[in-house]
Amino acid sequence: QVQLVESGGGLVQAGGSLRLSCAASGSIVSINAMNWYRQAPGKQRELVAVINSEGRTNYADSVKGRFTISRDNAKNTVYLQMNTLKPEDTAVYYCNAELLNSMLGYFRDYWGQGTQVTVSS
Repeated sequence: QVQLVESGGGLVQAGGSLRLSCAASGSIVSINAMNWYRQAPGKQRELVAVINSEGRTNYADSVKGRFTISRDNAKNTVYLQMNTLKPEDTAVYYCNAELLNSMLGYFRDYWGQGTQVTVSS
């Protein structure tokens, strides 16, 4: 069984910072991309940041220059450092990873349960 568990969400004032973490555990052989998505009330889930197995990153235009994604491959963990937060960043943030599960023998997507980030004005 594979699990992705997020942590680090909370309530912060505009201009503040938060750091999200997502740890993958279980029968993992290897992990390709690890990503952060978010979903605000009444809106579709959107991709926020991507990091591949080599550390190459990509960001949504709305967070470029404010958010930084990183990963620790030894810990199967991905992070999202969020600075200069804005009220429009309020959403549930989800971790996603494409990984090889030794029980299945092929790569597939896994999702965390989500963590709430609320930015007050």
